[in-house]
Amino acid sequence: MVVAPLILLGAPITLGLRVASPETRRKVLLPILHSRAVRFFSFPVIAWLLFAGTMWISHFSPLFDSALENAWIHRFEHLLYLTTAMMFWWQAIGVDPAPWRMNGPARVLYVFLQMPQNSFLALAIYSSNHVIYKHYETLQRTWGPSPLADQQQAGLIMWVAGDLLFLGALCFVIAKWVKAEEMETKRQDRAQARRKAEAATVRAQVSEE
Repeated sequence: MVVAPLILLGAPITLGLRVASPETRRKVLLPILHSRAVRFFSFPVIAWLLFAGTMWISHFSPLFDSALENAWIHRFEHLLYLTTAMMFWWQAIGVDPAPWRMNGPARVLYVFLQMPQNSFLALAIYSSNHVIYKHYETLQRTWGPSPLADQQQAGLIMWVAGDLLFLGALCFVIAKWVKAEEMETKRQDRAQARRKAEAATVRAQVSEE
């Protein structure tokens, strides 16, 4: 929600293409970027489903508990979160070239539709009347909230903070859309002015003849 968009705003693909040697760019980077796998996983519908599905499956499967018990599974879980997030945000706010490009309204809808699924996931965690993750239930401690109260607070944080982050991303996407529309309008105005100037020049030449 935070790291992936910030990484993508740094244009890592463009930076990598610029600093790589011509041979590395031709033999490694460009083949990866143009590969079928990248085209498939970066397709907006697939990227959207992977992002949402990863969140739901990881939170309501044995993966989450296993990640709390095993450091390597924990690292894999975070890698999974980051990778799917990068695929999702690449389509929404990425400044790098991408195999697929959505227009402004599609990007707004793309990001907006993630908000309810995040809310529903957080609400499911918040409203549960039992501890979902056995690891926390078996912890022995004499301080702080109970495991269930702790879980409910986590769901509430996920709900509020997640929706605020999505609202911020929506504002960013809308602002980018408006700016693109303004630039396109200016481009069209310049093209129209150029055509008028050319037409006036032609008429002046004809008049002289």
